[in-house]
Amino acid sequence: MTGKSNLLQYFLYLLSRIQKKIKIVSVLNSTVDSSSKIEAGSKFVFSSMKRNSFCGYDCLILNADIGSFCSIADEVCIGGAKHPMHFVSTSPVFLSHKDSVKRKYAHHVYSDMPRSHIGHDVWIGYRAIIRSGITVGNGAVVGMGSVVTRDVEPYTVVAGNPAKVVSRRFSVEISQRLLLSEWWNMSDDELSQFAPLFIDPESFLNSRGL
Repeated sequence: MTGKSNLLQYFLYLLSRIQKKIKIVSVLNSTVDSSSKIEAGSKFVFSSMKRNSFCGYDCLILNADIGSFCSIADEVCIGGAKHPMHFVSTSPVFLSHKDSVKRKYAHHVYSDMPRSHIGHDVWIGYRAIIRSGITVGNGAVVGMGSVVTRDVEPYTVVAGNPAKVVSRRFSVEISQRLLLSEWWNMSDDELSQFAPLFIDPESFLNSRGL
């Protein structure tokens, strides 16, 4: 009985994985490096992603630039349009662009979608939300479920709603030296050569003369 139960659980697990994989990836007016990956169910619109980065399942990324070596978990939301809070109404029924609603009482021109910037080597946790126009610095970490409403400094770890700094990955000195190294711009051959030192930032930086 236990063997059959385990087999059924494994079958259901595989089925759920297949269902997840067969969703459509929506990429529109965007550039994604050939070494990077956007998983099934994600929408990637008016955005860019550099080398060796990945975006998880069911993400929504609008009008954002994402650097190299970034890790974006499932169901992350980055960017999006704003509504005109200084008008009498925030509803799109008074705006010129097409939207979910069909009725139009006016056709006022309004478009406000500030571009978001995600640096290199950024890790964004599950279901994090990053407001449009935000800059997340190189090496930063955004905790799962966080709501980011302000810029995130390099190599800081933020979490919560609204997201606040909870720790730093390294000392200020190490962080500054890593920023100077710009290791994310190294060639594949250079990365292969120095990757064994990545477990020890001090040794890596010393090997680079920094």
